[in-house]
Amino acid sequence: MLVIDTAATRGALAFDSVIPVLREAFRGGVTVPPRHVHAIESGGAHGTSLIMPAWNAQGYFGVKIINIFPGNTRQGLPGLHATYTLYSASTGVPLAQVDGDVVTAFRTAGAAALGASYLARTDARTLLIVGSGRIAGLLAQAMRAVRPIERVLVWNVRPAGAQALARTLAEQGMDAQAVTGLEQAVRQADIVSCATLSTEPLVRGAWLRPGTHLDLVGSFKPEMIEADADCFARASVYVDTDEAPTKAGDLLAAFAAGTLARDGLRGTLFDLVAGRVPGRADDAEITVFKAVGSALEDLALAARVYEAVADPAVRGPSGGIPSGDGPAHGAAPARKNQA
Repeated sequence: MLVIDTAATRGALAFDSVIPVLREAFRGGVTVPPRHVHAIESGGAHGTSLIMPAWNAQGYFGVKIINIFPGNTRQGLPGLHATYTLYSASTGVPLAQVDGDVVTAFRTAGAAALGASYLARTDARTLLIVGSGRIAGLLAQAMRAVRPIERVLVWNVRPAGAQALARTLAEQGMDAQAVTGLEQAVRQADIVSCATLSTEPLVRGAWLRPGTHLDLVGSFKPEMIEADADCFARASVYVDTDEAPTKAGDLLAAFAAGTLARDGLRGTLFDLVAGRVPGRADDAEITVFKAVGSALEDLALAARVYEAVADPAVRGPSGGIPSGDGPAHGAAPARKNQA
């Protein structure tokens, strides 16, 4: 079994390939059982652990364990930590241990950009990032892969975090600045992308101007919420999967407030990718994309990483896979640059 470290995992992922890989994964051919959710309590600390399996027709089976401890921010630690193990789906042979933190960040930001490719205005140039963690740090790169983003604003509940992320983005060559006024920033933005673990609304519907795309990828439990119920009142609302309406605090609060009907959701990423539902209708429409994440995304990117790292080693002189390596013993061979 390969152990693929943080640097190698990051080196195998770039959004110009991540987004097409995710688009293909949402076309189907992946089995995703319900995730296992466990509340963790130890010594007064509280967290949540998710166990997320998935397998696909290409011969891969993977399991991600992701632990979410919001209180970590008080210790200067990331709130999310994950591991990912990839197996052969036909034999159960372990293939690789991949950095789950990197996979989670890239797949979440990549899914946000995939949604924006259907829902954000084609001329969207100003991006507001709400949050400053690992996922927030990738949102600008991801959105720039699908829209002509020229300016990036960063807001965080801790201003120091926003300042640090803005500096990092500026070092990457972006026109980025930290802001302290969230309302003013939302009113300027073409895309508002939230990646926080907030349990109280941050973005208000009254701040959203016509044509805004609101992207909510941080919250994933009923008690977590990033946008108030009014954000959904005038918007066309899409979700990543059918799990979102049962788990997302943002949606549940809007259902309870009557600003969004359960049958008022326009569709999922599966529907958008397949063309079963239209995306943005016009430049004045307010669109919302709410994601809680799916194991199919993790599997797609973990397989991508494995193929990029393992391919030179596992392919024999004739291009075949030696016995015992790769997704062997009846599984589909590893294919480089799978999309």
